[in-house]
Amino acid sequence: MLPEVASWLRRRTSTAEDWPSHVLLAAKGASGISVVLPARDEEATVGDIVACIRRDLVRRVPLVDEIVVIDSRSTDRTAEVARAAGARVVAQDSVLPALGRMSGKGEALWKSLAVTSGDIIVFVDADLRDFTSSYVTGLLGPLLTDPSVGYVKACYDRPLVDGERSVEGGGGRVTELVARPLINMHWPLLAGVMQPLGGEYAGRRALLERLPFVTGYGVEIGLLVDVYRDSGLDAIAQVDLGRRVHSHQTTEALGAMSGQIMVTAWSRLERHGRIMPLSAPSTALTQFRRSADGHDARTADMAVGERPPMREVPGYASSRPVTPGRR
Repeated sequence: MLPEVASWLRRRTSTAEDWPSHVLLAAKGASGISVVLPARDEEATVGDIVACIRRDLVRRVPLVDEIVVIDSRSTDRTAEVARAAGARVVAQDSVLPALGRMSGKGEALWKSLAVTSGDIIVFVDADLRDFTSSYVTGLLGPLLTDPSVGYVKACYDRPLVDGERSVEGGGGRVTELVARPLINMHWPLLAGVMQPLGGEYAGRRALLERLPFVTGYGVEIGLLVDVYRDSGLDAIAQVDLGRRVHSHQTTEALGAMSGQIMVTAWSRLERHGRIMPLSAPSTALTQFRRSADGHDARTADMAVGERPPMREVPGYASSRPVTPGRR
C-alpha cells in the first residue's frame, strides 16, 4: 500500500458509532440535510427505510430536513408505499422534462439535485434490508464536523444472501473483480476506498452540482474519480456502517454492470489525459446462454449516458426548492 493511502486510511476512516445523532445535531447549524432514495420496483423495502429515517432522524432528533424518493418508472407500489411512510415522492421523468429522458440509477441521482434543498445530500439505496438510521448519521458525521470533507463513502461487510443461506464476504463481486483492479491500476491513491461501488454516500451540494453524472451503473465510480480529480484525496472520507444486506443480481446482469463500469473508467482516463486512445473502445458486450440448440448469443450495448454538471443547466439555481420538503 502506498504510504499516502495508509495515512488517508488512518485519518479519514471512522465508524458509524463515532457519530451519535445528538453530536451531529449540535454540529448541524444552519445546514439543510436531504436524504435521497433512488427506487425502481422496491415496494418490499423502501417503506421500512423511509419510516426508520423519519422516526429516528426527523421526529426523535430533528437532523434530516427532507426525505425524497426518486421513483424510476416503477411498475409496482414503490411510490405509494414510500409516500405512505412519509417520503416526498418525485417521478424521475417529471424533473427537467425539457432535457429528455435517460435511464439508469445515475439519472435519478442527478435529477434529485434539482428537487431537493439540502446543503448536504445523503444517497441511500432503496433495496436495503435490516436498515438502521446509523447509515445516515454515519455518512453525515465527517461532513458536519469537518469542513474540508466534501464526499463520504460507506464501507461495510457484504454477505451473499441466497434464501436461508448466507455467505459472508460473498457479495460485492463486481467490486472485487472489476472496480478494485481498475482503481488500483489507474488511481492508486484511491485504493483505500473499500466500497467504491457502494450505493450509500453523501456529499456537499456545492461539490455534487459541479460534477457530471453517468446515468447508468458507472455513476459511483464516475463520481468517486471526479471528486478526487476536483478536490483531491483528503476531500474524501469513508465510514464503516457494519453490514449491508440487499438483493443480488445474476452473474449475467453483473457482467452488464461491469461493462458499464469499465466504459465509465475509460471515459475518465481519456477525459483526464491519462490515456491516448488510438480508437474508441467497443461498447458491445456479447454473452451466451445455453438453449436446446446449444448456445444463444446475446449482444447488448454497454454505452453509458452522461448528464452535465447540474450548475451548468439553465434555470437550475432559480428552479430548485429553497426550503426543506415536508416531514
